[in-house]
Amino acid sequence: MKEARFVSQNKEKWGKMENVSHLDTDTLASNYVILSDDLSYAKTFYPGSDVVKYLNQLISVYQINIYGQERSEKKGILSFWVREFPLLLYRERRTLLFAFLFLLFAALIGGFSTAKDDTFVRLILGDAYVDKTLENIENGTPMGIYSSSNEVDMFFMITANNIKVAFVAFVFGIFFSAGTLWILFSNGVMLGAFQYFFFQHGLLLHSVMCVWAHGTFEITSIIIAGGAGLVMGNSFLFPGTYKRSYSFRNGALRGIKIVTGLIPFFIIAGWIESFITRYADTYPVVGAAAIILSLGGVIGYFVVYPYYLHKTETNGKD
Repeated sequence: MKEARFVSQNKEKWGKMENVSHLDTDTLASNYVILSDDLSYAKTFYPGSDVVKYLNQLISVYQINIYGQERSEKKGILSFWVREFPLLLYRERRTLLFAFLFLLFAALIGGFSTAKDDTFVRLILGDAYVDKTLENIENGTPMGIYSSSNEVDMFFMITANNIKVAFVAFVFGIFFSAGTLWILFSNGVMLGAFQYFFFQHGLLLHSVMCVWAHGTFEITSIIIAGGAGLVMGNSFLFPGTYKRSYSFRNGALRGIKIVTGLIPFFIIAGWIESFITRYADTYPVVGAAAIILSLGGVIGYFVVYPYYLHKTETNGKD
């Protein structure tokens, strides 16, 4: 193969590999192996050429970054949530934004369908839940269902269920992203139907004060878990210049890290739902305070901090 053709075939791939600032360790290692193979080929057939010099320089950058990340990882598991996880969220921000907008669209469909068909909410939430909630509304405790179980038992049950939903949303991404989209859609429709049901009974604000006390972290985490599933599914559907198997492997690893990083936030959501939400019926200010704190945490950690970290590290390497 002529040198010009070799460069033409790999130029786009190498260009994508040049930005190493925010790659995780696994991607750094995988890219390093690919670049090493390309360098070996170039040294064999084009010794002393510009492409050999270019690949040597690029590989040296990878060596520095791999060594730096290995030193960082020795500082402890906390560094994952302090650096790697937020940077991964920033890297996949467009996919996560799409997951959010898709769930929001599904919620609008759920609300619209509930408005047009009185039986729709029963189809989505179930007769038992709707009947119990109507009974609670008549008794003056619309959110009484959240205080119907022991706090500790409820905490473990809810947290385990939320984590299960997150992993299902992620794993279903293996079905060419369609599985994840279905999970996001069904959860969005359920959310929209739920909120409109309370709107119909003049309790929208009350339900928001109660449900979103824990729902802020819970729904955000489900959206991000869905985004992780899309990252995995899209890596197979759209490998770009990489081999499909290589692209899928990297996408799956990134998705797993994203879902794993969400576990503490599902625990927080489960704790709020079990120990705080039950008092929101009687003390709406409790729910309002939880929402404000949760929303601040979500925006701060999932949006502002990843952007800040990205800008800080980028400026530090310029």
